Amino acid sequence: MDADTPTPLTAPLSALAFRRATVDDHARVVAAIPDWWGLPGTESLWRLLPRLFFQHFADTSTIVDDPHADGGLAAFLIGFRSQSSPDAAYIHFVGVRPDLRGHGLARILYERFFDEMRASGCRRVDAITGPGNHRSQEFHRAMGFTATGDTEVDGVLAWRDYDGPGEHRVAFTRPI
Repeated sequence: MDADTPTPLTAPLSALAFRRATVDDHARVVAAIPDWWGLPGTESLWRLLPRLFFQHFADTSTIVDDPHADGGLAAFLIGFRSQSSPDAAYIHFVGVRPDLRGHGLARILYERFFDEMRASGCRRVDAITGPGNHRSQEFHRAMGFTATGDTEVDGVLAWRDYDGPGEHRVAFTRPI
């Protein structure tokens, strides 16, 4: 499915528009992250999404606009095809505005990404999340991802020090 092709949506999502990310989207996406995540310790989570993702991976990243909302941002997916492993793609960051959750919007974003990456020759998609982000872990499992790790962190299989000392991550992979 082409990223610019309209996707059939449920009634609450029918006014939303899917499009490619641009550099101009960076500021409003990072501004949304603290409110949308709302988890303790995630106040600086936006630092994991520097402008370079919008400069260099715009052609594989999606913005969902809501023309009826203040600020207009409904959701986003920032992902890319691996340069080192051309059969793999990586979903780096995904967000759905809290009032739009539960309507399948994240699933639509993921499925569109899977379709695009499969068409480009990828055979798997990877993603990571923190051990404390149970909502993300549940979503990834529901989407068919398998978690990996080398130890248990807070009752969850995770990779200890994945992103540096004390920065443990749950790694997911899914064949496409």
